[in-house]
Amino acid sequence: ITKPTTVQQRYYSLDVFRGATVCLMILVNNPGSWSHMFPPLKHAEWHGLTPTDLVFPFFLFAVGNALAFVMPKFKAQPPAYFWKKVIKRSVLIFAIGLFLNWWPFVRWNDDVLVFRHWVNPDNPESGVRIFGVLQRIAVCYFFAAILAYYLPAKKLLLTSLGILMLYWILCMAGNPADPYSLKGWFGTGIDKAVLGIAHMYKGEGIPFDPEGLMSTLPAITQVLLGFLTGQYIQQHNIATTELQNTPSPFYKMLTGMFIIATGLLVTSYCWHLVFPVNKKIWTSSYVLATTGLAIITIATMIYYIEGKKVKNFITRFFDAFGKNPLFVFALSAFLPKGLGLIKLGDGVNPWNFMYKKVYQHIPGDPRIGSLLFALTVITFMWLICYWLDKKKIYIKV
Repeated sequence: ITKPTTVQQRYYSLDVFRGATVCLMILVNNPGSWSHMFPPLKHAEWHGLTPTDLVFPFFLFAVGNALAFVMPKFKAQPPAYFWKKVIKRSVLIFAIGLFLNWWPFVRWNDDVLVFRHWVNPDNPESGVRIFGVLQRIAVCYFFAAILAYYLPAKKLLLTSLGILMLYWILCMAGNPADPYSLKGWFGTGIDKAVLGIAHMYKGEGIPFDPEGLMSTLPAITQVLLGFLTGQYIQQHNIATTELQNTPSPFYKMLTGMFIIATGLLVTSYCWHLVFPVNKKIWTSSYVLATTGLAIITIATMIYYIEGKKVKNFITRFFDAFGKNPLFVFALSAFLPKGLGLIKLGDGVNPWNFMYKKVYQHIPGDPRIGSLLFALTVITFMWLICYWLDKKKIYIKV
């Protein structure tokens, strides 16, 4: 439990960006009903991009931003310090994700609670999923941190581009006839062989893991590109820049960010014509598109928050999430699963009580009640984050 660093306070917009991303992650993961959701709050069915498809890559991008600000501290210490910190953090985040996949360790079988086995003895193709959102964050952070520690910026950029090209080649070589379909994507075969069907996601109707092994490879570059963006921001001392100077370094930085983002978006669109934008297999064109949009978003925030000194309820609201991002995200997964075990009758439990008893009965479009429940969850989580912030409690992994 620590206090935020001086660097984090100076770049307040980065906290707001991270907090907004976590807030949206919780929002899209906690509807009142998965059957009643507005289209922007759903993932694209396969190829394509919705606002929801921006949330996870934005968070990985934010992980890279944060890494850029702690890397000088890592490099100022012996290598053993770096390895200890990175390994510990990666293992803990992965373990928390695995814990949440297994939690609450029991399930209802008719009216009897039975233990959730690692592999279901009655169905060898059913078990605890190994990968997930936190696990991908852990793996991406681990490899991105190592690359960022040992490689200078130019080599890091070339490595990122090389990974994206390599992934494209692997996709095409893995199944030349049908490389980008749900059933034709090469990574599923590798996940089956390494993880086992029992430990894969099956929400697409077949064993297919959107956070599996091979699609994690391009996701690593999301963190690296966030790191490089963080380094670029660091090179311009926003806190001491004289904004009245024309042209000021501050505005030169923002102009550079918008130009880079535009280049990424144009490149992504061109690449999309042969390598479609797809979140579920995390295509290289998807990495470039979401990174471009992330840079535009954070540059806009920097302009208003750091440049124009705009700080209001909205920035403070998201900042509260940004102070304890991993904790509140884990809590938003922990509570529904745990409280969901407590039966109150007619499919009601303490977690969905408000939706079942109130929001579900709102006249009109059922998606409204579902969204109101998600907003209620956001409010509840924000109150926890606000209290932690007031108490100066910052839970770091």
